[in-house]
Amino acid sequence: MWLKPEEVLLKNALKLWVTQKSSCYFILQRRRGHGEGGGRLTGRLVGALDAMLDSSARVAPFRILLQVPGSQVYSPIACGIPRVREAGCPPSRRPDGRLAHLCGSGTGATLEEINEHWDWLEQNLLHTLSVFDNKEDIASFVKGKVKALIAEETSSRLAEQEEDPEKFREALVKFETRFNFPEAEKLITYYSCCCWKGKVPRQGWLYLSINHLCFYSFFLGKELKLVVPWVDIQKLEKTSNVFLTATIRITTHSKERDFSMFLNLEEVFKIMEQLADVTLRRLLDNEGFELDPELQEPSQITKRHLEARAQNEFFRAFFRLPRQEKLHTVVDCSLWTPFSRCHTVGRMFATDSYICFASKEDGCCNVILPLREVVSIEKMEDTSLLPNPIIVSIRSKMAFQFIELKDRDDLVERLLVRLKQVHADRPVHYDTSQDDDMMSPVFNSTSMCSDHKFGDLEMVSSQNSEDSENERSLRPHPEALTAVFQQSSSQSPDSRMLSPLEGESEGNVTYRRSREQIKTSLWNDHFVEYGRTVCMFRTEKIRKLVAMGIPESLRGRLWLLFSDAVTDLASHPGYYGNLVEESMGKSCLVTEEIERDLHRSLPEHPAFQNETGIAALRRVLTAYAHRNPKIGYCQSMNILTSVLLLYAKEEEAFWLLVAVCERMLPDYFNHRVIGAQVDHSVFEELIKEHLPELAEHLNDPSALASVSLSWFLTLFLSIMPLESAVNVVDCFFYDGIKAVFQLGLAVLEANAEDLCSSKDDGQALMVLSRFLDHVKNEDSPGPRIGSHHAFFSDDQEPCPVTDIADLIRDSYEKFGNQSVEQIERMRCRHRIRVLQGHEDTTKQNVLRVVTPEVSILPEDLEELYDLFKREHMMSCYWEQPRPMAPRHDPSRPYAEQYRIDARQFTHLFQLVSPWTCGAHTETLAERTFRLLDDNMDHLIEFKAFVSCLDVMYNGEMNEKIKLLYRLHLPPGRSCLICRTTI
Repeated sequence: MWLKPEEVLLKNALKLWVTQKSSCYFILQRRRGHGEGGGRLTGRLVGALDAMLDSSARVAPFRILLQVPGSQVYSPIACGIPRVREAGCPPSRRPDGRLAHLCGSGTGATLEEINEHWDWLEQNLLHTLSVFDNKEDIASFVKGKVKALIAEETSSRLAEQEEDPEKFREALVKFETRFNFPEAEKLITYYSCCCWKGKVPRQGWLYLSINHLCFYSFFLGKELKLVVPWVDIQKLEKTSNVFLTATIRITTHSKERDFSMFLNLEEVFKIMEQLADVTLRRLLDNEGFELDPELQEPSQITKRHLEARAQNEFFRAFFRLPRQEKLHTVVDCSLWTPFSRCHTVGRMFATDSYICFASKEDGCCNVILPLREVVSIEKMEDTSLLPNPIIVSIRSKMAFQFIELKDRDDLVERLLVRLKQVHADRPVHYDTSQDDDMMSPVFNSTSMCSDHKFGDLEMVSSQNSEDSENERSLRPHPEALTAVFQQSSSQSPDSRMLSPLEGESEGNVTYRRSREQIKTSLWNDHFVEYGRTVCMFRTEKIRKLVAMGIPESLRGRLWLLFSDAVTDLASHPGYYGNLVEESMGKSCLVTEEIERDLHRSLPEHPAFQNETGIAALRRVLTAYAHRNPKIGYCQSMNILTSVLLLYAKEEEAFWLLVAVCERMLPDYFNHRVIGAQVDHSVFEELIKEHLPELAEHLNDPSALASVSLSWFLTLFLSIMPLESAVNVVDCFFYDGIKAVFQLGLAVLEANAEDLCSSKDDGQALMVLSRFLDHVKNEDSPGPRIGSHHAFFSDDQEPCPVTDIADLIRDSYEKFGNQSVEQIERMRCRHRIRVLQGHEDTTKQNVLRVVTPEVSILPEDLEELYDLFKREHMMSCYWEQPRPMAPRHDPSRPYAEQYRIDARQFTHLFQLVSPWTCGAHTETLAERTFRLLDDNMDHLIEFKAFVSCLDVMYNGEMNEKIKLLYRLHLPPGRSCLICRTTI
C-alpha cells in the first residue's frame, strides 16, 4: 500500500533493513527476519521483536523509500502489508511458536504487492524525474503524486464512487468551484494523474463529466485549468513516450494532451471511451443511434451505467442479439457438455428473452437459449459432485445442466418470471404431426409459407384477371430461388436457363456431387452430437465445418440458426404477409430507388432473369423499407437480399435481412453508412498491426477504401464470384464481422508482394480486383457465375486461381485471434474519428459555400463557424429539448445542419457584432434575429448569421443604413416589405 511520505534518517536503521533493489531515486528494502531461509542471529532478533509487537504497531516486512541524491533524509512512500486473517479462519501455531494471523501465503502476497508498486514507479515516475532541475522539486513532485494515489486508492476500494457520498461530494464541490459549470453538468468520476505540458508533468486531478474532460493542477505555486469538450475530441488513444510507457493521449483540432501516472490506466481509458462515444453519438449521430433508456437523459448517466452499457454492448455483439435485449444477470457456472463428457467452465448471461453461455476458454463452447424455446427451468438436488445445479429443458427434447451457480434460488426465480412473461407475450405453436427431431422452428413454423398461402392473404379473392395478377404479386414464394431454378432447369432442358453443371465433364460433376454429399453427411453427424436447433452447442468443430462451406441444401436453414433470425421468424406469424400487403402498390422515393436496382441485382444469375426472382426481391426490399423507415433502402441491400433469396424462403430471407441490418451490421445501411466507415477504419488499424510492411508502403491505407469498403457493405458478394462469395457469407453468419476482417487481411497478405511493388493506387486496386475475380470454389455444385467488377482486360497475363476454402482457412489460422471485445473497443475508438471526420467535411462544405458570398477573411470565417457550433452545442449540453424543429439533422444540406435560436443568437450578437449599444443591444439582437428568420421556425442557419455580420462589418454605407431601417420597422410592417438577401 502507498504511504503518506514522512522524512526519516537511516543512519541507525540500516541494520534492521536489507536493500533488495535500488535506483537513482528509490530503494526497495526488506525487513530482517522476513523471507530468510536460514535465519541469522540479527534476523532472528528482529523477527522476535516484530512478533512481540501488537498488530497495530507491527512493522511491514517490505518498504519503498524515496531518496534524493546527496541527502541523508529519506521518505517511505510504500510498504507491503500481509493479508489480514479472514473471518472464520482461526489463527494457527507456527513451528517457531508464533501465531500465524494470516490465511494463505502472507509473505508471498506482500512481496507481490511491493513489486507491483516498484514496477509502477519505474514505469511512470523514474524517467520523469530527470526533467526537474533541483532536488526540492523532485521531492515535492513525488510526495504530491503519492498523496494523490493514496486518496484515489481509498476511494476506489468501493465498487462505485456514489457509494462513498462524502468523498464524492467533496470532489464535486471542488469540480464546481474550479470550473464554474452550470449545475446540469454532472460529474461522473475523477482520478489522480499527471498532465504533460511539454516535457514537464503537472500533478493534479482529472474530472470526467457528461460533456467535458477537465484537469486541475496547483503545483509549485502555478495553477493549471484545462477543459476539453468530448465533442471536440478527434482521437483517443493509449500511447507511450520517452519518459512513460503508458499514456492516454487526447487529440483535438489544435492540440494533443497526454495524461499519465494513473493508478489504473485501463479503467480510466474505458470510461473515457464510453463517455466520448455516448456524447458524440448523442450530439452528432442522432440520425440512426438510439441510446439506452438509462442514458437518453444525460443527467442520469453514472459510472455504473457506463460500465453496464459497455458490458451490454459486448454481450449483444458476442451473441449477436437484438439491440433491445438488456443484460440482467452475469454469473460464473459450469455447463455439462455431452460431446466432451465433462462440465465446461464459463459464464451464464440472462436477458429478457435469452439465456446464453460462453466458456472461459474462447471458442470452446457457446450456447444461445431463446426463452421461447425453453419448456422448463428446474432445480436439482445439491450434491458434492453437482453443487447448486439447475436443468433447462427445451422443446426439441434437449436439456442443459448448469452447476456451481451462486444464489441459485434467486436466479431460478427471476428466470422463471421472465420465462412466464415470454410465453405469455409470444405463444408458440408447433405442428406435432411432424417427427420429433424436426419440431424446431427452423424446420416448421406457423409463420412459414408451405402452401402458396400466407396469413390473411389466402382470403383475398379475385374477381377478374387484374385482381388475380395483384394477388400473385403479393403472394410470397414458398421456396428458395435456387430450388426453383434447379427444378425449372431439370423440367425444361431446352430452355435458356442452363443447368448448373452443363458443359462440364462427367468426372467433375461426380466429384462435386460427392463432395456435397460428404459435407451433408458431416453436418448430419454433427447435428446428432451437438444439436440441430438454435440451441445447439457451438464449438470450434462447427467453425471448421462452416469454413469448409455449408452444403447448399442446408445453407439457408443454418443461416437462420446462426443469426437467430429463426427466433424472429417463429415469434411473428403473419407479420411479413401484413407488411407486403401494406407496402406493395405504394409509390415513393424509396420504391423508385428499389425499382431502379431490381434488375441490377445479380443479373448474371438465371434466378433473376425472370419475374419470379424479381418479384420476390421487390417484395422483400419494399416490406423492409416499410418496416424500418429510418433505413428505408440503401444500395447494396439489393445484392445481399438477392443472395438470401437464393438459399432461403422469401419470409426467411426477410428476417435474415432484418438480422443483418439491425444487429449484425449496425448503422451500415443509413444515410451516411457510419457503421461501414467505422469498420473500415478498424480494418486499417488491423492492417498496421498485422501487415506493417504493407501499411508502410501504402502510406495511407484509406486509399484502398474505394475497393475494400465494398467488402464490408456487400460481404464480398459484389467483387468475388458468387459461388465463392457465399462461403464468405457462411462464415459471416457464424462469426459476424470478424470473418470479414480476417478474410480481408488474408487477401492483402496474399497480394502483399504485388501491392508493395505497385507504382500507384490504381495499380494496387487492379491487383486486388484481379485476385478476387479468380477466387474459385471447386466444390460448389451451383452455376459458375462470374464477377463483372474486375479491372483487367483479356490480353493481360492470366491470374493464378485461388480456392476459397484455402483462403478462408488461412484467414482463420493467421488472423483469427481477434476477439469480439477487441473489435468492439476498436469500433468505439474509430467511431469517434469517423464522426469527427463527417463534422470536418460539414465544416469545409459550409465554408466553401459561404466564403464566395461574404468579404470576411477565411480564417475569421472559420472561427465564426466554431463559435456558432459551440453555441449550439452548449444548448444541447444543459437545456431541456424544446418543442421546435430539430437543430441537428445530418440528412439536411451541410449549411442547414446546425441552427441556433433567438437566445443563442443574442449571446453571439453581443460577442461579435460591432453594433452593440449598451442597454439596447439585446433589443437590437432580437430584431435582427426576427429579420433573419425567413421561414418563421425560430431558428437561423450559419449562412444567414455571417451574411448579417458581413453587412455590419464590410457593407457599403447604404447597405448598413438599409439594414438599420429594416431593423427599426415594427414586426408587422417589416413582414410586408420584401426581404432581400442580406
